[in-house]
Amino acid sequence: MRGEPSCPKCGGRVRAPGLFADSWQCDVHGTVHPLQPVIPPSVEALSVVVHRTQVPVWMPWPLPVGWLFTGVTYAGDDRSGGRATAVACSGPGPLGGMGELILVAEELGVGLGARYAGVDGPDPGPYMSVEKPPQAKLLAAGRPTPLWHVSATPDDRAVFAGEARGMWLWAVVWPEQSGLLMYDELVLTDLRDAGAEVELVPCGALSPRLLEP
Repeated sequence: MRGEPSCPKCGGRVRAPGLFADSWQCDVHGTVHPLQPVIPPSVEALSVVVHRTQVPVWMPWPLPVGWLFTGVTYAGDDRSGGRATAVACSGPGPLGGMGELILVAEELGVGLGARYAGVDGPDPGPYMSVEKPPQAKLLAAGRPTPLWHVSATPDDRAVFAGEARGMWLWAVVWPEQSGLLMYDELVLTDLRDAGAEVELVPCGALSPRLLEP
């Protein structure tokens, strides 16, 4: 572990529960679930998050050819458990070059996905045209899961969002053209269900996107 917990919405400093508040506090966003320091990618790091979280830990499984697991973090504390998770993977982009994908699962209002997406949070609803057909579909824990394109994001990334297992599911892809990855009917596994298979996850170098979206 390195660093201190931070605000999932802005990355700012947070104050631990104490005399005057029984929850973590951000000066800008008030009560938050603290984002824990990013853990360098390893099977052990993944297992720590899997065992602490109350929400899914999504990963494409099997990973696309040549892709590696490149980091994980979660928002929450020892008392509440993880209320949001972010898993990073990196590998060859569909059009060449390197692509990066961060998958966020979170409860309503946490705001971690919006931060990686680069939009005002906390939730993707205002940026999704759900009255139109979804732009991408994937399998999440065996269930067909529609994802809609999220508008008003920075030009360097493609963002999709939907709902899986009663939580928000965000998929943030860099660079923007690597968003084509989302049209390949990815299969996502909640690593809480994976058991010993977690030990087979191939690890790469830590993704800087997890640290600075």
